[in-house]
Amino acid sequence: MPTIANLDIFDYEALRRTPLEREPYEHVILPGFVKPEALRQINADYPRIDHAGSFPLTSLQFGPNFQAMVDALESNEFRKAFEEKFQIDLGNRPTTITVRGRSDTRDGNIHCDSESKIITILLYMNPQWDDSGGRLRLLRSRDDIHDVAAEVPPSGGTLVAFLRSDHSWHGHLRFIGERRVIQFNWVTDENSQRFHLFRHHLSASVKQLLSFGKAPKASPPGATEPR
Repeated sequence: MPTIANLDIFDYEALRRTPLEREPYEHVILPGFVKPEALRQINADYPRIDHAGSFPLTSLQFGPNFQAMVDALESNEFRKAFEEKFQIDLGNRPTTITVRGRSDTRDGNIHCDSESKIITILLYMNPQWDDSGGRLRLLRSRDDIHDVAAEVPPSGGTLVAFLRSDHSWHGHLRFIGERRVIQFNWVTDENSQRFHLFRHHLSASVKQLLSFGKAPKASPPGATEPR
């Protein structure tokens, strides 16, 4: 199977046509941002992930079409599309990419992203979604998962992008099972980049060790980042 080309992965024209929403914080939601054929091919090369949590690329094995998507995320065209949408200069900002494959009872807690993150990009890669849980909720408040401004099924190549702020609260109802998410961030500086990647790499290593023993107990609320 030939590797997909960068221009065949993301629907930039649809992104340009989609307005930037400003309530409850600046965000864009776009179903089908990952084009259907690209979604199929990327999923065929998606890394096998047996545990909940976010994994850095260095801890995963995947095929060439997944790598093509990674290359597209790091491209100038991708950056310029979001600079235009959010009216922000990202030219000298480092990036991070993490991957999720499963969700469990520890996921879904309401949170804001850390201050070192500038824009969060979420790409939802499940082909379809029928469960009431696991749907990302953009929230108006920090303590009410039902105070929903928008709810997004994590499927169909849907894009969620938002500008990090001190009120960019989000979370989801509990779901246990396969939930494929790519998270891409522009961060403030290289120290922040190294910190986030080290933290996720350490977490991935711990999960691999735990896979040889008993599963860990559920973490307290707020201990994990839902996506």
